[in-house]
Amino acid sequence: MKIALVQINPVIGDFAYNCRKILDACRDAAQNECSLVIFPELAVSGYPPHDLLERPAFLDAHDKALDTLCGKLPGVDVLIGCIEQRQTGNPGKKLYNSAFLIRKGRIVHRIQKQLLPTYDVFDEKRWFEPGNVPEIVECQGLRLGITICEDIWHSEIGEYESDPVEALFAANKHIDCLINISASPFQRDKESVRHRLFRNICTRYRVPLMYVNQVGGQDSLLFDGRSLLMDARGEIRAKSLGFLEDTLIVESDDWSGRLHEPAEETSLAAVCDALVMGIRDYVRKCGFKAVVLGLSGGIDSALTAALAAKALGAENVFGVALPSPYSSDDSMEDAKALVKNIGCDFAIIPISNLFASFKESLQPLFGDSPSNPSDLTEQNLQARIRGNLLMALSNKFGHLLLSTGNKSEMAVGYCTLYGDMNGGLAVISDVPKQLVYELSRFINREKEIIPLRTITKSPTAELKPDQCDQDDLPDYATLDQILQMHLEEYLGVTEITNRGFSKDLVTDVLRRVRINEYKRKQAPMGLKVTSKAFGYGRRYPNVQNFQG
Repeated sequence: MKIALVQINPVIGDFAYNCRKILDACRDAAQNECSLVIFPELAVSGYPPHDLLERPAFLDAHDKALDTLCGKLPGVDVLIGCIEQRQTGNPGKKLYNSAFLIRKGRIVHRIQKQLLPTYDVFDEKRWFEPGNVPEIVECQGLRLGITICEDIWHSEIGEYESDPVEALFAANKHIDCLINISASPFQRDKESVRHRLFRNICTRYRVPLMYVNQVGGQDSLLFDGRSLLMDARGEIRAKSLGFLEDTLIVESDDWSGRLHEPAEETSLAAVCDALVMGIRDYVRKCGFKAVVLGLSGGIDSALTAALAAKALGAENVFGVALPSPYSSDDSMEDAKALVKNIGCDFAIIPISNLFASFKESLQPLFGDSPSNPSDLTEQNLQARIRGNLLMALSNKFGHLLLSTGNKSEMAVGYCTLYGDMNGGLAVISDVPKQLVYELSRFINREKEIIPLRTITKSPTAELKPDQCDQDDLPDYATLDQILQMHLEEYLGVTEITNRGFSKDLVTDVLRRVRINEYKRKQAPMGLKVTSKAFGYGRRYPNVQNFQG
């Protein structure tokens, strides 16, 4: 039979919108003579709904939308991720994260998710009760084993006593195909991990696997889709597009289909696509049409602008240069060249007069000491003037302000509260500086969009004469290695030093990370592309003094 794997981009809590997408996909699948249509985890509500799950009105709206959907579905079987309310009076949480098989308008099977992740960005035990060993679902003679997202990750995560896949095959002598419906967030290089995991399962149990993943940006999380069919030898026989809604039709007779994109996408291309999708979805789902951002002539703002133009169209990007007394002619030329290459709107607002006025107003309190451009107060004043002007433009024109700081700067506090940290979305706040350069060169692979000098010149904030980032920070290649070991591998001073780095340098970098937690707590939401981003998945206290 034909089976449709449908990856949709839902809006959390917009049940009418989500169900309309589901219904349209089912009708298309029926026209293509499919007998079974499979959707991702929590497709009706969108994933992750977080504490909306604590609101009775949200749960009732979900169930009403699902009931209405069931009454409109064409004559195909539908396997879909849903919230399931447990019977009152039972101990434990009130909800299951479930997969429902709907046949002829009725829910004929309910399968509950067993492994509920509580690490990084996940906190499912807060709302859901784990299910029991799922039953086998039969569809037109096929025996299908159903798992939900984390249920298939037992061997990779290593935090669970039970293995739902192993239990499923232990309890059933014959399974024709394993199905996994997911809302599995993207991070760099995760696809290769998925494929290795799936391949091990397929070859161990000698069974094909159909994987259906959510796509789209939901706050900081980016879901890449890339649903697939893998055969019993561990070979990918069909694969959906990445970072776009798509329907993949597979044949169960020989477990075959089409590759809508290559079986393996390059890591750099995937990060670029993820950020573009994240910008587009966050801006549009929040009700905005256009964005504004400051353009300094530096690489971070240039990359952010290029990604935004690709996501929204250049006509919906407004770049603003805000030169101070320390801005170089080269930086202004590079900013102008960038907007010419992109084709976006551009304005210049000099801030020298405002900077002088601020200093004059503060002089009676600051005393008679001469003005010192190396003073952090004066440097931060420039950043905060720019932040105020950009927020004014955001308010006046209804554009979302994008902040442009990278992960390396955010980690060590090389950023100004209420200045360059102003914004509604921090596009590259999970992109280390070295990756910023890689992405910029990737964007320029066919033609120059980001000016070459922007990529090759020494990075500088230009807040004092002849300033260079490396006056205050280690070179970014070294800094990024230390940060990756500390933030993503959880290593401390001793372990990192033992890998060949200066103890004084490592101690200073980790001190900066520790004392700047309060800044990051006040930063705009960022888009997650690494294994450990600042935000919901990294919960450190502001006030702590562990120096190990």
